[in-house]
Amino acid sequence: MMMHPILQAATSSTELGFPWWLQVTHLVNFLFLGLLVRSGWEILASHPRLYWRNDCGPDTEWLKFTKDKVPSEIGAFTARDDQRDLHPLISLPGRAKIGIGRAWHGLITTLWVLNGLIYVVLLFGTGQWRRLIPTSWSVFPEAWDSLKIYAGFGVPSIEHFQPYDALQQLMYTFVVFVLAPLMIVTGPVMSPAVVGRYPWYPKLFGGRQAARSLHFLGMAFFVVFAVMHVALVLLVHREHNLVHMMMGEEYDAALVGQAVTRVIVGVVVVVALWIAASYVSLIDVRKSQRVLYGLQAPIKKLVLNPMTSRQRARQVFTEDDISPFHWVNTRPPDLSQSPEWLALRDGGFRDFRLEVGGLVREPRSFSLDELREIAAQDQITMHTCMQGWTGIAKWSGIPLREVLAQVEPLEGADYVMIESFGTAQHMHDGRPVEPYYTVLTKAMAMEDETILAWGMNGAPLPEMYGAPLRLRTESMHGYKMVKWVRSVSWIHDYKEVGDGMGGTREDSGYQDMDARI
Repeated sequence: MMMHPILQAATSSTELGFPWWLQVTHLVNFLFLGLLVRSGWEILASHPRLYWRNDCGPDTEWLKFTKDKVPSEIGAFTARDDQRDLHPLISLPGRAKIGIGRAWHGLITTLWVLNGLIYVVLLFGTGQWRRLIPTSWSVFPEAWDSLKIYAGFGVPSIEHFQPYDALQQLMYTFVVFVLAPLMIVTGPVMSPAVVGRYPWYPKLFGGRQAARSLHFLGMAFFVVFAVMHVALVLLVHREHNLVHMMMGEEYDAALVGQAVTRVIVGVVVVVALWIAASYVSLIDVRKSQRVLYGLQAPIKKLVLNPMTSRQRARQVFTEDDISPFHWVNTRPPDLSQSPEWLALRDGGFRDFRLEVGGLVREPRSFSLDELREIAAQDQITMHTCMQGWTGIAKWSGIPLREVLAQVEPLEGADYVMIESFGTAQHMHDGRPVEPYYTVLTKAMAMEDETILAWGMNGAPLPEMYGAPLRLRTESMHGYKMVKWVRSVSWIHDYKEVGDGMGGTREDSGYQDMDARI
């Protein structure tokens, strides 16, 4: 049977050696893992706490990277207060730009998976799989022998490496076929669209926060493995390793110099690219936002956009699952932000009227009682914040589509804008705080679990959580869920509002308008 020309070329190097494709995918993997780890640190710094339970209450972390203690009083310490600012040399991109960090993480994850698929296909297509996968049970006692040698600060003889010794085989098999897939399958659990559409999926890992913790542990293992891997390459039969890996040849003393040069150049270039990614991203953050999210848009449109939350329809959660503590990210408007909201609050919101207008034939307004007469529904759902925390609550309100049905949109009304009495707590680009708003596509606005909520956990919506009305759109991250809602408007294009990115968090925090992941 004739071999495909590509596979034939891929097997041209020494048998079980380091053919050119292995060297290339190895280098690319090194580059991508560094970018993933650094962007992952940027995301983790936004909420530097790890949990096993979905309610994320005070003192329930199993690990935290902050000395701050969270008080039990809601709003005394917000999720925004918990965010940490890392240097660009440490994280990607650094300087508390989690929106860009998430953009990098999503893009590089796609490329890393693609590189991994190419590697695995060539691994099995060329017979190089034998370098990694043990074919005899003797690998375990042999690995134990190698471990004892290393533990005694010894070095196994060169004959043990064909091209790897038994301990290396087991470790590399674990990393390639267990650890990497674990990272791939736990990553999507961070998406509210995925967990809302397929509520059984996070349960495979013990819940959304358990999956996040496993993802972190996988990252930590990758970092430790990379350090040990490089150390052993340089300490154990160094010259043989370098010639074998970098030149794709059996050991030849004449090739050592070239091999060392390639290693140095490769490492310097990769590290330079890691650092450059941060500083280039920060030169023009808006451009970085457009480019990074724009590159991911086709995949999101194909894979994620069809996913809508079904938590209510499938009764995923019950009242027993409601979180005793639910984080908040902002505080209610004060006198400098909205005297109007304060006056309405002092009157028990009896005079509140939701304005529904924009590109409509006839604008209308509704009191809370009038909204209740139109339609009402309850839903117990999990709130997913892009920072990493979650909370489960029962929300009572009116489907947004029922509100929109009360007015007749004009031609060209393609998006729905929800505006708040409140402002952003912080503008990430340093300008004065602005009124908070978000924009939804028609499809987002019409989803079953997109509601304007007036109640939480069987009681009127508390001020801290957005009274008198807040948006709930359960397929999205929390930054789309406007609190202290003032108005709902049909608009032509979100690019004509604010900075043209689709919302306050998109404008100032460089998030993506499509908050499904």
